[in-house]
Amino acid sequence: MRQLISYFYKSAIYCANKDLITHKGDAGMATNPSVAERLNTLLRPILRGELRLRAWDGSEAGPPDGPALVIRDRQALRRMLWQPNQLGLARAWVAGELDVDGDLYDALLRIAETVWREGEPERRDTLGLAREAISLGALGRQPAPPPEEIVMSGRRHSRGRDSGAISHHYDVSNDFYRLVLGPSMVYSCAYWPSADSDLETAQHDKLDLICRKLGLHEGRRLLDVGCGWGSLAIHAAREYGVDVVGITISREQADLARKRVAEAGLSDRVEIRLQDYREINDGPFDAISSIGMAEHVGTATYAEYARILFTQLKPGGRLLNHQIASRTESTTGNVEATFINRYVFPDGELVALGVTTGLIEDAGFEVRDVEALRPHYALTLREWVRNLEAHWDEAVEQVGAGRARVWRLYMAACALAFETDRLGVNQILAVKPHSDGHNVMPLVRPRSVQ
Repeated sequence: MRQLISYFYKSAIYCANKDLITHKGDAGMATNPSVAERLNTLLRPILRGELRLRAWDGSEAGPPDGPALVIRDRQALRRMLWQPNQLGLARAWVAGELDVDGDLYDALLRIAETVWREGEPERRDTLGLAREAISLGALGRQPAPPPEEIVMSGRRHSRGRDSGAISHHYDVSNDFYRLVLGPSMVYSCAYWPSADSDLETAQHDKLDLICRKLGLHEGRRLLDVGCGWGSLAIHAAREYGVDVVGITISREQADLARKRVAEAGLSDRVEIRLQDYREINDGPFDAISSIGMAEHVGTATYAEYARILFTQLKPGGRLLNHQIASRTESTTGNVEATFINRYVFPDGELVALGVTTGLIEDAGFEVRDVEALRPHYALTLREWVRNLEAHWDEAVEQVGAGRARVWRLYMAACALAFETDRLGVNQILAVKPHSDGHNVMPLVRPRSVQ
């Protein structure tokens, strides 16, 4: 990249002396386009969308309707020169050098190709960016990334590296998550009885749906893998009378989950552990839930994950695996230079539903039911964004402006990804078969579970 920048810099100095920046009017007279007009022409190959631009000098260009992309600082342009992809845009956004005036969802839809595209643009696009960067006084050394960015080190999906990745996302502030998630403290797709329902009802219904699918009742023992702040564990113990072991590798989650369990008077029925799933050795359990956790496991280690859960389950026991799936292509390759990897979910991997069900069955499970909840997650994410925006000043006080901006962008973009069928989310219900072939599942799914 440094060699490319050097080449572009030299080329741009030459081009800057040509008639490439000053434009000709109809009468042949030279005109001086505004900063926004130059940015609009310049950034079109990167943004790939029709969006009004507002520059740092207040000038505007582009379609008059809809939201405006506000470039507050020349440094945003510099970031896009060094990283002419979603990472460059993300860094400028997190740093507050780039903003949206108006509907964020509308703005993201207008530049959707850029939001989802990875990798570098064509070489001529980068050259044009370098040329204009010189003319606008924005060319220089690559700015340091915002402090919210993380680059993981060590062996991918080792226990130590997984612990660091989880801590980056979850150990930010329990109070911040309460602002975003609401009283339920459930950080996974809700189950909406109708689109005009409320988030708390939808999350309650999701927890109850899981318990019914697992066939929970008094006297049974549940393992909740990736238990978060303990919401499912509390619901299962209180409403279904089961004993629960909840595990997480987020220290802040474990601390608050234990406190919530104690406040609910369920300490005799619910145990919360700071423990990796690879350390579980006190099964067998009657049922296992894994809700929004398997995305962190990684494809290379998913077979081990499924095998461990199979080993820890009694014959006839059920597994409920609730997991986001890619609806376009797997994100298990080169995802290092993406917004989600650097700022949101380090080392997270999404694969197609068929890959996941295949790996679960390879471990010995029989998959008995799959329920797609894609539209439900879009509704959930929009509610989380609404909560964040309604409590913006408090959120910034808790985690800082940069991290609050990360969460707002990632949740809004993901809402659109579910709405446009780029992402899906599925509940996979699987059973560990009896050796004698005994039928351990109902012949049909009860209507109350649909």
